[in-house]
Amino acid sequence: MSEAYERERQNNDSLAALSSKVSALRSVTVDIYDNARSHEVIDNTSETFSSMTTGLKGSARRLGVMARQGDRVAVLKLAAIIVAVVVALWWMLSWIF
Repeated sequence: MSEAYERERQNNDSLAALSSKVSALRSVTVDIYDNARSHEVIDNTSETFSSMTTGLKGSARRLGVMARQGDRVAVLKLAAIIVAVVVALWWMLSWIF
């Protein structure tokens, strides 16, 4: 009878060790998943900024063409847009910081 109890104790010890290893493996898997998700967010943010940069370059080019035409109304529109962008950036930065 004593031998059966000893084997049962050994089985319980092995089961506890296996359970802790499975928990550690699950923790590593969750960490890998979280890391992959954060990289996906970074990639999406990078793509968003890239498309925003392309849009800003196109807008700046069109604004430059408009300013070179020498039309007084166009120059005033350009000045108003620049002032609006500066004010918007100032407001966003003061809101963030």
